[in-house]
Amino acid sequence: MRLAYIVHDLADPAVARRLAMLAPHLASAVVIGFHRDAAPPARVAGWPTVPLGRTEDARLGKRVLSVLRARLQLGTLAPHLAGATVVMSRQLETLVLARAARAHFAPGAMLVQECLDVHRLLVGGTWKSRAMRRLEGRLLRACDLLLVSSPAFLREHLVPAHGAALPPAMLVENKVLQAELAEQAQTTAPRPAAAPPWRIGWYGVIRCRESLMLLADLVRRLPGRVEVEIRGRPAPSAIPDFEAVVAATPGLHFLGPYDRRRDLAAMYRGVHFAWAIDYFEAGANSDWLLPNRLYEGSLHGAVPIALARTETGRWLARHRAGLLLQEPLQQALPAFFAGLDAAGYAASAAAVAAIPQADLVEDGVALATALLQAQARDARLLLPAAGAPVPV
Repeated sequence: MRLAYIVHDLADPAVARRLAMLAPHLASAVVIGFHRDAAPPARVAGWPTVPLGRTEDARLGKRVLSVLRARLQLGTLAPHLAGATVVMSRQLETLVLARAARAHFAPGAMLVQECLDVHRLLVGGTWKSRAMRRLEGRLLRACDLLLVSSPAFLREHLVPAHGAALPPAMLVENKVLQAELAEQAQTTAPRPAAAPPWRIGWYGVIRCRESLMLLADLVRRLPGRVEVEIRGRPAPSAIPDFEAVVAATPGLHFLGPYDRRRDLAAMYRGVHFAWAIDYFEAGANSDWLLPNRLYEGSLHGAVPIALARTETGRWLARHRAGLLLQEPLQQALPAFFAGLDAAGYAASAAAVAAIPQADLVEDGVALATALLQAQARDARLLLPAAGAPVPV
């Protein structure tokens, strides 16, 4: 396929992962999008980029203006979409550009939308939310395929909001890529002993202040018995006092960013548990998503910690694995770790080890097959009915 990928952030690691997933099936690709850093990357996963301008995290108003400016300069994208067979958009804001670019410069291409989060403005009864849902519905009707990373996005938001107007949908979970796993095959990081201090790893985009405060309270209440290791990219817009909280809390350690291809296995093998709780958009997106750390932690033997009532909790319950907690966590977390012993941990670790690898690792073949098939003119006959997810 010849892919034009229009994204909200060129530096988002998930963009590179999607391109890596499709790499064996790409004749060519170009990555068109905005950037958060002063200097945008010249290439992503080996493919050239077309920067559309700088935007800021958590500043939706500014991002909308950036999209409108890019829309007015749509003609500059014409050379980059010539010959494209698939135009794919990563977030709702970039679908505005993707739909217009496909219509003008690649009318024979398939239009694909990735729904990996449901923005809080799309949820609720305010006039802004209703207007955003109308826009979302209008944009989605132009799509040939909708990719979702969690079935809850369909069940809780997309189907209730748009029903039969949805394009065919496919479930593509945030599993670990087979190619990444092959690169980490030589990792021999030792596991910590099944004894205190019990180590919890919180990795990825660090955006939930309530999680930070829960973990800080936990290590203060159980000094020497629990330690927390944080690695990744803290979001200053969500946790402006992140550095201050970490500095003031012995037992809470921030070790900076990591390279998922090189560091992932060693990170999770170095902890007993993986934090998979998120209150950033509680009651909506945070309850519906299935995060990367769920699959990463489970694959590398760290027991995921999740809220039982969330989609993450339901995923773990189906696999009879993980530490599933009820709220309030201020009581549940210290109570669990105060009573945890080697036998209890061994049982939890064994349950995680029993999760089939196919439920944790992704090779990208199913997605590539769907995209390649759907390039045909009868694409809608080759894909499932609207709103029906296809397990990968």
